[in-house]
Amino acid sequence: MSGTVLHDPHGLIEAELPLDRDPYEALVTTVLAWKNPDLQPRDYEQIALQLTGHARAVATDIRRHAAALPEDDGRGALAEVVLREADSCLSAPLEGTASCAQNRARLVRALYTRLDRLTEPLPAAT
Repeated sequence: MSGTVLHDPHGLIEAELPLDRDPYEALVTTVLAWKNPDLQPRDYEQIALQLTGHARAVATDIRRHAAALPEDDGRGALAEVVLREADSCLSAPLEGTASCAQNRARLVRALYTRLDRLTEPLPAAT
């Protein structure tokens, strides 16, 4: 079996790929709607792991968009605050609990909110 090794140290190829947002937003909605879930710890861990991986991808997208903003654009500073909070949350070890999965779901939601604010056009000055 042969293949091509791809060298993309700056993540340029990944930057061109859109995030597969819909399934993760559905997962976030489901996880945050839990009242008294009765899953096995390994199931919570798997859900939290999925959300963690996606949170990292969204954070990377936020960093890319924020870096492209002019220095005087306040959205970049707000993005940095959200990214610091995300880094803190993502550095916590995964646990096999509903609470852990829900915390990761909240993080994904917050990251998407920030990404949307970075990518929406600013109102025209009058």
